[in-house]
Formats: sequence, C-alpha cells, structure tokens
Amino acid sequence: MDWFTDRHCFLLAVLFYGASTIYSVFLWRKGFRRDEWVNYLLLAAGVALHTLAMLKRGLTLQSCPVNNLYEATTFLLWALGLASLVYALLPRFKFICAFAAPLLFTAGIFALMPSLDPPHGPKPEFSGALRSLHAATILQAYGAFGLAAVAASMFLMQRHDLRVHKLRALLSLLPSIQRLELITFRLVAVGFGLLTIGLAAGSQLPPPDGKSYFSDPKVIWSALLWLVYLESLVAYKLFRRPSRRFAIGVLVSFAVLLLTFGFTNKLSPIHQNPGPGIGTNSTSPATRP
Repeated sequence: MDWFTDRHCFLLAVLFYGASTIYSVFLWRKGFRRDEWVNYLLLAAGVALHTLAMLKRGLTLQSCPVNNLYEATTFLLWALGLASLVYALLPRFKFICAFAAPLLFTAGIFALMPSLDPPHGPKPEFSGALRSLHAATILQAYGAFGLAAVAASMFLMQRHDLRVHKLRALLSLLPSIQRLELITFRLVAVGFGLLTIGLAAGSQLPPPDGKSYFSDPKVIWSALLWLVYLESLVAYKLFRRPSRRFAIGVLVSFAVLLLTFGFTNKLSPIHQNPGPGIGTNSTSPATRP
C-alpha cells in the first residue's frame, strides 16, 4: 500500500531495536545467564523490517539507497545489524545482540529526523559503479568500526568483572577476553581496509566545478578518521599498546564518528551540492517538490 512507505518500515524496525534494547537491560542485570533467543528474534525482526525499508527505497530510486544522510545512516545501521545477527550465531557470541541493540536504537532515532531525508526529484542522478563502491565500502567500514566498538565494550565488561572477582565473570557466557581482544583488532583492521578502499575510490571521482577535495570538511574529517584508526592499529600491533587502552580508544573513536558524522556532512559543500559523481543527492533544487 502507498501509505506504508520505506520510512514506516524503518520506524517499525527502530521500535523493534528499542524492544531489544529494553530486553538487553535484563540480560545485563542477570549476568547474561538468561535465554538470549528472545533478544535475537527481536533484533532479527528489526533487521528484516530494516531490509524491507531499504528494498522499497532502492526499488523506488532504482539504485543503491545511499544518496542522502538518512539513506547513508540506515545503510550503515543495516550492515551493523546484519553482521550482529551473523556473529550471534557463533557459540560464544550469542549475546552480541545485547550490545548492538542500544547502538542501533539510538542511531535509528537520529536517522528518523526529517531534515536528514530531503525529498528527491523524479529520480536522482548516479555516476555508476565507482560512486557506489565509494559509498558502500565507507559505510561498511563504519559498520565494522561499530562492531569493533561492541566487541570492545564486551571486552571491558569482562575485564572489569575479572578484576573485581565477580562471580558473573566465571559464569558468563560471553567470549574470553583474549578472544574479544582479537576480534576487536580484526574488526578494526577490516574497517580500516574498507575505509581505505572507499577513500581511494572517492578520490577518483570528479569534484564539482570550483570545489576542491582538500578544503572540504567531510574529506578532511574522513582523512583524520583514517589517521586515528591507523594510529590505533600501529600502536597496538607494533608498539604493544595495552589492551584496555586499545579497547577504550576504539569505543571513543566510534562515539566521535557517530557524533560528528551528520555534522560534517552538512558542512560539506561537495556532499551537499555535489557534481556528477559524488555526494548525497544530485537532484537540482528545481526538480524538488
């Protein structure tokens, strides 16, 4: 039905993420000794509705829906939610949904702000495979960083419980701190690789007339983000940065990413008024309703 739009589907998905978040609180309070399948099914229902929302938007645009800040954010959250469901099928990672749900819920509330989804014209213009590669790989990198932040929070919780000799640490079904540390590092490494590919693809796209990549706030922000994660990987692997500092750094880096993602996008002339080949919405003002 026409009234049941992609935004309605996403709103329902966010409600399921909220229900999963509430249930997660009970899992935390009980030391993760309760049945986790209810939480998994709640998150799975949210991801299913989220997928339907993206399919409806993609079919409307006849392209990958990453053309404005709302679509970019929902794509990022979808990748994070889907990856969480896959990880939760592993024996020692079944409670990852309890850590991912609050992130999906809070970021989903942000994405529902009307100002993030200005109306398209009859059909946005697209530049082809290179632009899609640029957008998709960068958003997947953010998803990997988000999962790394989830794993880092699980690591810090386990470490705290062991240090204070809580019985919960002995009975917990969470993975060992050694495995969580390894998973966090690998997810950051994967995200860094995807971010590198995305930035390299974006550098090959022609900028709008009269604009330069080197003075664009979003490009500068992306380069700084690349350097932050590079420093984390090098300091941890080559200079033996303590595990706790590495985990805290991963958490803080992703929190800063979430808090500044929309702000830098709005400040970017290239991403707000793109030329052929880059940006979030290449429809001219004259074609908007």
